[in-house]
Amino acid sequence: MEKRAIVLANGKIEDPLIIRQRLTSWKDAIVIAADGGYLHAEMLDLEIHSIVGDLDSMSEEVKNNFLAQGTRIQSCPPEKDETDLELALLHAVDLDVDRILILGAIGGRLDMTLSNLHLMLLPQLEQVKVEAWYGNQTLWIIRPPGDEILGQRGDTLSLIPVAGTAKGITTSHLKFPLKKENLSIGLSRGLSNVLTASDASIDLQEGLLFVIHTPGHA
Repeated sequence: MEKRAIVLANGKIEDPLIIRQRLTSWKDAIVIAADGGYLHAEMLDLEIHSIVGDLDSMSEEVKNNFLAQGTRIQSCPPEKDETDLELALLHAVDLDVDRILILGAIGGRLDMTLSNLHLMLLPQLEQVKVEAWYGNQTLWIIRPPGDEILGQRGDTLSLIPVAGTAKGITTSHLKFPLKKENLSIGLSRGLSNVLTASDASIDLQEGLLFVIHTPGHA
């Protein structure tokens, strides 16, 4: 049986009603809060399993309340090389999960948003299916040999290369097809493609792609 974790970062939760509806299929997941990410739990009807970070967003009273409820707290010093979200993701790996959902990765600081999303490239996560939600949008990484895309005809799909040029890309059931082509980092060619069926496929020979799926016309 697949073991899953929801990791709550301390960014913005877009459209919490939509997120709660989407979370109905994640009821069995372990919930890990990256420090201040615990503030999202009540709004999303989630029960926190553990909290990881330097706890600078938490009062001693709140900490004691969580401990009294049996919540595990893994604290670390503020002077550290990793962000709280990175530590929370590594904690999920230590729990031997197969799939991770990140919520609250996007916020008001551009540096934190970029860093949060790029944490999905951590070597420790290569064998874990990781995705991030922002409202009804879903972001994940495609590695060789590729992946299948499930959605609806007319949905928007963007392919963004990371860590260099993504090579040998062949797509099916997309309005603007690619046939053994490359997408170079810094160019916008892979944005705003459209599903022409309820499923599509992306074959990838080399490199990494951020994939963003948005229901309907974005």
